[in-house]
Amino acid sequence: MLDATTRSGGTATAASPAAVTELALAAPAVPVPTPVGLAARCSRVLLSPWSRLSLLVALLVGAGAAVLLFEPQRLLADGWPPQLGGAAAALVFAAAYGLCTVAFVPRPLLNLAAGALFGSQLGLGAALGGTVLGAGISFALGRVLGQDALRPLLRGRWLKAADGQLSRHGFRSMLAVRLFPGVPFAAANYCAAVSRMGYVPFLLATALGSVPNTAAYAVAGARASAPTSPAFLIAMAAIAVPALAGAVVAWRKRHHLRRRQDTI
Repeated sequence: MLDATTRSGGTATAASPAAVTELALAAPAVPVPTPVGLAARCSRVLLSPWSRLSLLVALLVGAGAAVLLFEPQRLLADGWPPQLGGAAAALVFAAAYGLCTVAFVPRPLLNLAAGALFGSQLGLGAALGGTVLGAGISFALGRVLGQDALRPLLRGRWLKAADGQLSRHGFRSMLAVRLFPGVPFAAANYCAAVSRMGYVPFLLATALGSVPNTAAYAVAGARASAPTSPAFLIAMAAIAVPALAGAVVAWRKRHHLRRRQDTI
């Protein structure tokens, strides 16, 4: 019996499976274009740095509007709801404190309310817990939603110097910021979030650096009914003296910088 090659009179031989595999591997792969759908384009736009920054601005504006609408400062006049008391009330107050600081409610007002509602010791604990919670929420929002869009804008000499200080010496720098009474709480949170400061050093420095000022306001709130008591007077002195010292230091720094610019 003759095979197919012999019957056709040709001299070709059948190709082996190994040779076919080698030819298939050697052939260049033709790229298959992946269609970019509407969902992929929308997700890319929504996750862009400026879209996330716009979301952060919208959240902060909404939080500020909610504060103006609900007026949490009425706690100072109306008091805490009678259904809550003790440690449970302090925990609820700490959570509300943290959310209020994200919405730019002044911390001195909240610290006074903590002392007036819960006394010096429990009020200090609730205020410090709310301080750390609010700072952590602000830092996380700024880091996730604002850092990628704002870091390319750090081009000035002073901005780069501040960013380098916060990034390299995060704990020490933030501790000094918290101890200095002239730096706004929310501004420090978002500036730290834009830098490369770590999350843990930021929270530790916030917790430690906020103790003196928070304690002074909590004691003042707790002793507000006796304004001539030694505790109230000492607390007011602890509030006024650092504020005055900070104002003097800021004035001297500004005067020194102005003189340096005039000599250049």
